[in-house]
Amino acid sequence: MRKYWLCLLIIPFLWTACDDDMEDLPPPPPPVVDADLVAIPYNPIPRVLVLHDSLPQMDIPIDNPLTEEGIELGRHLFFDPILSVDSTKSCNSCHLLDGGLTDNLAVSEGVNGAVGTRSSMSLFNIGFAKNGLFWDGRSQTLEEQAIHPINDVNEFAENWDNIEAKMRRSTFYPQMFRKAFGIESRSEITREMVTKAIASYERTLILFGGSVFDRVNYLQEPGLEFPDLAFDGFSMYRDEVSDDLPDAECEHCHTRPLFTSDNYRNNGLDAADNLEDFDDLGRGGFTMNPIDNGKFRAPTLRNIALTAPYMHDGRFETLREVVEHYNSGGHPSLNKNTLIVPLGLENIELVNDKDGIDAILAFLHTLTDTTYLSNPDFQNPFEQ
Repeated sequence: MRKYWLCLLIIPFLWTACDDDMEDLPPPPPPVVDADLVAIPYNPIPRVLVLHDSLPQMDIPIDNPLTEEGIELGRHLFFDPILSVDSTKSCNSCHLLDGGLTDNLAVSEGVNGAVGTRSSMSLFNIGFAKNGLFWDGRSQTLEEQAIHPINDVNEFAENWDNIEAKMRRSTFYPQMFRKAFGIESRSEITREMVTKAIASYERTLILFGGSVFDRVNYLQEPGLEFPDLAFDGFSMYRDEVSDDLPDAECEHCHTRPLFTSDNYRNNGLDAADNLEDFDDLGRGGFTMNPIDNGKFRAPTLRNIALTAPYMHDGRFETLREVVEHYNSGGHPSLNKNTLIVPLGLENIELVNDKDGIDAILAFLHTLTDTTYLSNPDFQNPFEQ
């Protein structure tokens, strides 16, 4: 018993002694300064986005201001397969320029032939999104979104410790991180810097002004008009009051000028007797709210003619199939959007024996803008 009490008396003194010893420990040494890095000037140049008056302002995080150096670093990282475990896949692999920044696959493919569960979304104008990213909205910011593909076994199957190590031993990335973030040592490169740079580049992927729609409606180019069929399609798209043309119920979910409502809807893709019957819970898998089950993000319709196949799982191979789905009113479920109803577009007689479905398709093609293909700021820097 005496030994027991003696131990109880000694233990507090041991803890005190340990605390004293910890207080006496010197602070960890600062990172070793790399002379080759500090010799590089750190004078980042701010990038100011010049936006058309019709576009909303883009929210830029205070802790990640746009700079020319940060954007250029992000462009390199976006196109570099070094981010994947076997250096075979990059961000660009699922967001191809020729595919309207999608990969034109029903579901995206990762390293070693791994197959995901959803189709890649276009990244054009993604910097304007304010209500979550991915089909289910699970990431709130572009910086947060860039974290996920690295660890996903169906995408890059890598880990962030390895990514940091790759960046630090690179022959050129430390210099780029120096110019973008002012590091003085390779050891200062972090995953946060990587995601900030990628997010900065993605905010510059602005698509506006080159489509027939923009040139007619926003730029008001002299002498340029919609073809008659496309004009009728636009009238139905925006629900222009007319005795002859029905409301196609499009603009509620695909709102101008970005052609997305930045929201999540159940658009009647699957029949469901109850809210648990969806094979893919979509938004509900993230919010854990059953009323969100079966809801997915409304993607932008800009360049929609270039991004087949369509929907979150690529089930529709053509744009006509998509319009026909909406024209049918979709499949029943408890939380199907109330605007998904039979439209009767096939019953409308228009020019050259065309119907309402043809008119909507003609209008959607006026949203195609390929001017970005000649923009050097969007190209693969390793091929320039």
